[in-house]
Amino acid sequence: MAATVLAAAGCGAPAARKDAAAAAGTAFEAAVAAGDHVRACALLAPQSRRQLEQNEQKTCPAAFASQQLPTADGVEGVEAYGRQAMVRMAGDTLFLSLFTGGWKVVAAGCTRRPDQPYDCLIKGA
Repeated sequence: MAATVLAAAGCGAPAARKDAAAAAGTAFEAAVAAGDHVRACALLAPQSRRQLEQNEQKTCPAAFASQQLPTADGVEGVEAYGRQAMVRMAGDTLFLSLFTGGWKVVAAGCTRRPDQPYDCLIKGA
């Protein structure tokens, strides 16, 4: 009986991680679409936020305003491996990491390139 419960709990954990990563990605994209740069910055991973501020030499909300991220809508797929996730949406791909406070966006505005890493507009160092 205990083995069955443990096996069921193990099977549910990946789905819960995927759902939480998708929710964080959706919240980030909603903030971007609404022009809520303060909220979008709060959903960025610390390294990505610092890199954006350093690159633009502005606070995150001001730096975010100058970014031309694609408009995204609807989650098309989520892959989650341990503390890392990729959320594919119609119009954008996000990479996230799991922090103590939940999932944060590590890279956004990412475009797939054949046989190369994704090219991302916002990313950490």
